[in-house]
Parts: sequence; C-alpha cells; structure tokens
Amino acid sequence: MRATGFIKLTVAVSACLLVFYVISQVFEFSMESPFGSLFARNAIETFISTKPPKHKCGISKACAEMHFAFKMASGAANVVGPKVCIEDNIVMSGVKNNVGRGVNIVLVDGRTADVLDTKYFDLWGGDVAPFIDYVKAIKDGTVVFMATYDDGATKLNDEARNLIADLGSTAIKNLAFRDNWVFVGGKGIKAESPYEQHIKNNKDTNKYEGWPEVLEMEGCIPKKQE
Repeated sequence: MRATGFIKLTVAVSACLLVFYVISQVFEFSMESPFGSLFARNAIETFISTKPPKHKCGISKACAEMHFAFKMASGAANVVGPKVCIEDNIVMSGVKNNVGRGVNIVLVDGRTADVLDTKYFDLWGGDVAPFIDYVKAIKDGTVVFMATYDDGATKLNDEARNLIADLGSTAIKNLAFRDNWVFVGGKGIKAESPYEQHIKNNKDTNKYEGWPEVLEMEGCIPKKQE
C-alpha cells in the first residue's frame, strides 16, 4: 500500500515539475526566482479560466445596442442547404427542413428583429412569377436575407433582378448559373447594401465539382427607428 502511494506521489510531482518547466521556457523566467512558482501558477489559472466570449450566432464581436446579430451561409453544391441565424436562433437550415434549390429567403422585421417568414423558390426548374410576386409584396422596413442553393439564377429575368437590386443588391445583375450568393438588404432602404457576397461558378476554381465554395457572412444590422 505504501509503495503504491509513493509511486502515485512521484508521478504527481514529476507532472507538476514538467508543467513548471514548460511554462518557464515560454515565459523566460527562472523557476528559482521567488516569484517563479507564483507566476507559473497564475499563468496556469489564467489559461484555464480565460475563454473567448460567445456572441450571438457565434459572430466575431458583440453587436451594439439597437442592432441585431446575424450569420448566414449559402448552400454547398446541391448537398447542404443554406443556413441563417438571427439573434442566436437558427431560423433556416436543412435540419429545420425549410430550405430548397434556388433562392432561399428570410424576412425579418427591421424594428423588432422578429422573423416574419421563410421561403425558397426553385429558380432552376420552377417559375419565376411566384418569386416576383413575393418580392413585390414585401413591406417597407423589412430586412431581407437571401442565399442560393444549387442554382438560383437560371430563371431570373430582368424584372426579378431589378426587384432584388431595389433591395440594395449590386451583384444580382451578374448572378449566373450555379454561382453562390448571399445577400442582406431591405425594402425601402434606397441604398447599396454592405452585406453581399458573390462567387462565380468557374470550373478552374470551383471547390466542388460543378459548384464554387460556400459563402459565409455575418454582421450587425441596425434596427429601424420608429
């Protein structure tokens, strides 16, 4: 029993010495210094206790007051659908079963950040008319999130593209077959949106066979004042 206890004590002491040695090399101080052991102990405690803060939707920084957080991703080829997070809530994803081929849309109240609707339109094999009617019916003050999945451009005509441009998009004019695109705009903003990414379908640079890489975007949207 005593031998077992002695062995355990020896292992524990050896482990502690090894940790102190590594820290002494990293922080370049002598373990013989009267402050050595104290500094090492504080360094270990700081390393263990310090964790990066978690912000809503996992974005890189907290949003200011009267702003709401978002993070979104386009679809991956024709396998994984888009994903949209609003204020730490996943509101659109394959898991929620509310995504589909074409353009995927989330409508958010610009004053409250409440989700008003989610919908997708097949703009490869479907009809563009329902999409046009839907965008026309969006009310002023609504924040509009759009993301492509598989192909969101084939059936887009000039009327549809102009309606999206009116929401603040500048890339929609050039959106083509199997391009990836994510966009956040607003009905009635009358300005170019700072939240838009577009990557071309190019066989020489595509990450997936026939499709470009996934696009991800995050940010903080100012709430509309009354």
